[in-house]
Amino acid sequence: MTVELVTKEDLLELESRLLAAIKKLVPMDGEDTAKKWLKSNEVRKLLKISPGTLQNLRINGTLSFTRIGSLIYYKQDDINKLLEGGMQ
Repeated sequence: MTVELVTKEDLLELESRLLAAIKKLVPMDGEDTAKKWLKSNEVRKLLKISPGTLQNLRINGTLSFTRIGSLIYYKQDDINKLLEGGMQ
């Protein structure tokens, strides 16, 4: 069994690398923090539509979606385009 010592410098380097990785994942103050994906209930509230209308938008291809398990997600950009009348 080999014993390896961890120095204070090793820990400081690890800390720097972890902070750099976290900064890449988490938006900083002033950056765009808008959600990129919305759940069905959020989309219905935003568009002021019923569950059936939202289902029709999915079925006829007006609104693209991603299903993960039993949950359905919609891209915020697609919702914005729909609100602006840009999606066909």
